[in-house]
Amino acid sequence: MSEFINNREQQTYKNTERLEILKEIFKDLHSGRNINEVKAHFDAFIGKVTIEEIAQLQLEFVNEGSMPAEELQRLYTQHTDIFKGRIEEDNREKRPEEQPGHPIHTFKLENRELDKLVKTQLQVHLWQFEKEDHTENVFKLLEDINLLLDIDKHFNRKEHLIFPYLENYGIYGPTNNMWRIDDFIRDAVKEVRQTLLYYNGEKQVVLEKLNWVIEEVTAMIYREENILFPMALANFTEDEWVKIAHESDEIGFCLTEPEAVWKPERKALDENAISEGYIKMETGILSLKQLELLLNHLPVDITFIDHEDVVRYFSHGKDRIFARTKAIIGRTVQNCHPPRSVHVVEDLLADFKSGKKDSEDFWIKFRDKYVYIRYFAVRDEDGKYVGTLEFTQNIAPIQAIEGEKRILS
Repeated sequence: MSEFINNREQQTYKNTERLEILKEIFKDLHSGRNINEVKAHFDAFIGKVTIEEIAQLQLEFVNEGSMPAEELQRLYTQHTDIFKGRIEEDNREKRPEEQPGHPIHTFKLENRELDKLVKTQLQVHLWQFEKEDHTENVFKLLEDINLLLDIDKHFNRKEHLIFPYLENYGIYGPTNNMWRIDDFIRDAVKEVRQTLLYYNGEKQVVLEKLNWVIEEVTAMIYREENILFPMALANFTEDEWVKIAHESDEIGFCLTEPEAVWKPERKALDENAISEGYIKMETGILSLKQLELLLNHLPVDITFIDHEDVVRYFSHGKDRIFARTKAIIGRTVQNCHPPRSVHVVEDLLADFKSGKKDSEDFWIKFRDKYVYIRYFAVRDEDGKYVGTLEFTQNIAPIQAIEGEKRILS
């Protein structure tokens, strides 16, 4: 037994020592040291790195403070460059992710389509545009960009289905870093689309933006398949993958569809099971089934977070405006928003908790809808804050109402 304890202590010490060496190597990179010198040090002192070490390293840097978006983007790209060919492979025999319909299998199918789109089709059309930026070549790029907008579904499934479970296991590095890079890519695609729609000779802008998009999409595919997906596969249970597969349809897929409906070998839990109990309220009694149906038939979407900012419930009507997945239940609302918009959420909640405000309204154009978003501070009979209710409604049909309607028709 003492020999086992000594071996375990030695291994723990060795792992800690490796992590400290990794941190020093990447601190040199952050300080401006030549990347080739950093690679040489990495090969000499580390050689191969595990997925767990990458997750811990990224978490360490996230915890040490924020940095400008441009610097984060540059360093994250360099991190990826250093890790290429240096990640230890997972030698597990059973690989459920290779089964058609498994969420990772579908993510990889999408990556093959994205890779083909940016490296062949978009790249070729960009070369043609560089030679001659006439209307036909502008239209070709616009068609490619319209296809690339589909990447938002891929990113959304990753951010709202994969990231929450990683956080449950205490893994935050990919969540923070990848989401920021995803946003940079989204913004760049939308910006270059606007430039092309109203093209007025901004050739260099288009070339720089699209070359950057091609490079970053390619790099993100590598990060997902060599860091993020292995990390998720090493931690998630089969039940969690079942839930992720079940909820993926809610968000949609990018450039392709799952090859099959994934059915793990064992029988999945019945997710539709619901208690037959009743809830007695001040103004009536409802069964849980009746209550759920009632909430889901409201012509609005509602979401509730508790006093600790944890998402506890959302309605699930047939025409939801914004996609929601069950993975957000039990997750803090701050981690359900892109990092760049978290401050807005924090400010709103601070006003509700302090009593400065009881409600806040927003209205935006979203696709073919005019969306009215309302937030209400929920307080008990003593005025104590117990949570926040989000109330979302498409008011375009209401705005279109004219005259009167007094009888059935």
